[in-house]
Amino acid sequence: MPTVKRIGILTGGGDAPGLNAVIRAVVKTAYNAGIECIGLEDSFDGLIEPGRSRVLTPRDVTGILRLGGTILGTTNRGNPFAYPINTSDGTKDYSDRVIEMFHDMKLDALVTIGGDGTLAIAQQFGSRGIPIVGVPKTIDNDIVGTTNCFGFDTAVDFATDAIDRLHTTAEAHRRVMVVEVMGRYAGWIALYAGVAGGADVILIPEIRYDLSIVTERLLEREKWGARFSIVVVAEGAIPKGGKRALVEEASEGRVERLGGVGAQVSSELGEMTGKETRSVVLGHLQRGGAPTSFDRVLATRFGGKAVELIRRGEFGTMVAFAPPDIIARRLEDVVGKTKTVPMDFDLLLTAKALGVTFGD
Repeated sequence: MPTVKRIGILTGGGDAPGLNAVIRAVVKTAYNAGIECIGLEDSFDGLIEPGRSRVLTPRDVTGILRLGGTILGTTNRGNPFAYPINTSDGTKDYSDRVIEMFHDMKLDALVTIGGDGTLAIAQQFGSRGIPIVGVPKTIDNDIVGTTNCFGFDTAVDFATDAIDRLHTTAEAHRRVMVVEVMGRYAGWIALYAGVAGGADVILIPEIRYDLSIVTERLLEREKWGARFSIVVVAEGAIPKGGKRALVEEASEGRVERLGGVGAQVSSELGEMTGKETRSVVLGHLQRGGAPTSFDRVLATRFGGKAVELIRRGEFGTMVAFAPPDIIARRLEDVVGKTKTVPMDFDLLLTAKALGVTFGD
């Protein structure tokens, strides 16, 4: 096994409940193995700009297990291979600087916690010689190779609670309530929260929806006495013959920003059903707050496993949840792919058997 004395740790991409739990686990596990841990601020910016790092000891991570966010900060606009700058070129390649600073800081390995974008960057640096281990993070739960990512359970739990609350006001006013949840290209949150919250309609990116079918189902409910309905829609859901609802198109160094599908569905369903319809966007509320016990445990297991892989010299890997175990996956087998809801997934089939429509 390689001699490891000093490792770096960073968080990249969007925040998710459980990031601090991973940081805590990495720091404590490393410390107890005689390894110094350096926290890098704001993703890879900590390896681009001097003075953006600090030593982390068990004292620095005491009490952060239950906290949302990340004590290191994060960004989803800091790809060192195409860093956004204010010039006519738009971006600059800072990858050589990252590698130089990695060696100048005398780091022996790097733990990168993030989603597909961050893991793809990690894989690139791994191919250039940096000993690296990734930790998958996304509330969308769309990373290939792991059954769960931390943050997903917390997001579903919050969305379910919101749907429960909307049930009461929907019933009181006999309305159709449309709830927009996160899920850019995968409908895991919408599916799980929709089923858990007793939604009547669930619209996900994997199934292009037809609102005439949704309208027919809602009117059928009214015929047998249901005076309200709950519609859960993922932000990336797409109508048949239409396009994904965007707030901002993709540009140099920035991904497209999704949003607005909930309002669109609400407006159209109001006209088509003749019922009073309202929409609610849960947005970043799903990212905030304390992680659930499941996510705290999963994040802790991920952090501990990451240090174990580093000590064993298993670089170019990502920790993954393969119930009941935490295992290693090769980064090259994971990045650039999206784990979407399969059409034969048992929860999807169960929801359909219960009478939930997906607009298809």
